[in-house]
Amino acid sequence: MATPYDIPSDPAKRISHALTDGPDRAPARAYFKAIGFTDEDLAKPLVGVGTTWIETMPCNYNQRELAQHVKEGIRRAGGMPVEFNTISVSDGVTMGTEGMRGSLVSREVIADSIELVARGHLFDGLVCLVGCDKTIPAAVMALGRLDIPGLVLYGGSIAPGRFRGRDVTIQDTFEAVGAYNAGKMSAEDLHELETVVCPGAGACGGQFTANTMSTALDFLGLSPAGLNGIPAVDRDKNGAAVEAGRLVMQLVRANTKPSDIVTREAIENAIASVAATGGSTNGVLHFLAIAREYGIPLEIDDFDEIAARTPVIMDIKPGGRYVATDVYRAGGVSLVARELAKRDLLHTETRNVDGRTIGEIAAAAQEQEGQEVVTTIERPLKARGGFAILRGNLAPEGCVLKLSGHDRNHHEGPARVFDSEEDCFAAVKAQQIQPGDVVVIRYEGPAGGPGMREMLAVTAAIVGEGLSDSVALLTDGRFSGATYGFMAAHVSPEAARGGPIAALRDGDIVTFDVESRTLDVALSEDELAERMKDWTPPPPRYTTGVYAKYAALVSSASEGAITIPPQSA
Repeated sequence: MATPYDIPSDPAKRISHALTDGPDRAPARAYFKAIGFTDEDLAKPLVGVGTTWIETMPCNYNQRELAQHVKEGIRRAGGMPVEFNTISVSDGVTMGTEGMRGSLVSREVIADSIELVARGHLFDGLVCLVGCDKTIPAAVMALGRLDIPGLVLYGGSIAPGRFRGRDVTIQDTFEAVGAYNAGKMSAEDLHELETVVCPGAGACGGQFTANTMSTALDFLGLSPAGLNGIPAVDRDKNGAAVEAGRLVMQLVRANTKPSDIVTREAIENAIASVAATGGSTNGVLHFLAIAREYGIPLEIDDFDEIAARTPVIMDIKPGGRYVATDVYRAGGVSLVARELAKRDLLHTETRNVDGRTIGEIAAAAQEQEGQEVVTTIERPLKARGGFAILRGNLAPEGCVLKLSGHDRNHHEGPARVFDSEEDCFAAVKAQQIQPGDVVVIRYEGPAGGPGMREMLAVTAAIVGEGLSDSVALLTDGRFSGATYGFMAAHVSPEAARGGPIAALRDGDIVTFDVESRTLDVALSEDELAERMKDWTPPPPRYTTGVYAKYAALVSSASEGAITIPPQSA
């Protein structure tokens, strides 16, 4: 005689059958039934829907609603969706404070928590909804560890604000603080700007880190082509979420895994997209980390090689005129793919989770007539990509120099050395930085910070005071994607681990040279070594808790600032 346990499971329940099938799993099914699942539901593939919703920023604010539409798409395609959430730390809200130390640390926590939920509950598939900066690489990293069928959907960009007849982004507000401190803007004007600059849900609107990584995921293939670019409040975003749910079930049934999508060639395509769009230098850090999770060899110098052959063809903030919603209206990032493909700057055979190749996606691009956001490959905005990798006696393991938003290739000047972001910001605010200076912020690296804070409060204040064309900046910390100017980040080894940046003193002459790819101080090896004889590591800023654990485990920025268990280090 048949029993209730004889209901056949879907063959695509390759993993979750061990959690839900047969008489022995009655207790587990009882828990699911308590929240409304039925026997028929439990016979279907179990698909996680992970959100990074949080009420501390607009970037992820639409994800609870989007999750319902993803789940609808999964159900329509024969799956059993299970929603869960993890954390996010807002770069923009915490910028310039101690809280910013949590941003990069959160990347590891997010990846760990997604991995834990998916492994613990034996998911057959996974959709990750992402928004603010670190949630995007974290989701990709988690999928690499799990290697179960899955995809990533970006919640979308925020619309620009309107301030006195012009479009504005959060970048304008950070720079306005510098203008206010320099006496160039009134408190009333600053308050008016802050009130209108962020009109609703969505991540920051320029080609800052969130949109840089969203674009890169189209080129990597882990996001369905074109769906990330739909703005957060656009009426089509909910439909995109349904489609993401449908697509993940195709991946589950075909057993198409992230490792089938993310290859060395796909990562090179993603890096090319960062270079071609003048994207955030954080893309270097994140793709080093992603490659390691997928077991794909990738070195920091590979980024320079790709950027050197890839022109900038997107005119977008922080260095350009337009914002992410303009990119969407122009035809989306497939226009970038189309132009790069013309010059064989893409591996056109790599696959997307929607079933197409990047070459097919590029060929299908539809351009808005008269758009000026994406230029042609024949008439690029810049001949080479938006960043360069420099090495030298100040950065033996390398650093990342941002090239978008300016035309400078060389700077030489005296160092102004600060041992924290706060000390530097106070000097900038007091107008103590002079034209020609090289501003140095150290002990803000992965371990020394810990957490590698972004320096947008400092860099935006420099811009706001009108010094962006006459000073340079270097740090073992990071820069926001909203940063522009002659600025080098991720200087490795970092100061806290005895890197040469720790030996710098006020007045030392520092030279940046893009053509030779060098960052040097005018000191001999013997002089640097002599100074370091008296150097001792600073005491850790935190001795307990998550920051202390991170500082003990984190690798160099030149390796992606990933956390490595002691036995693997």
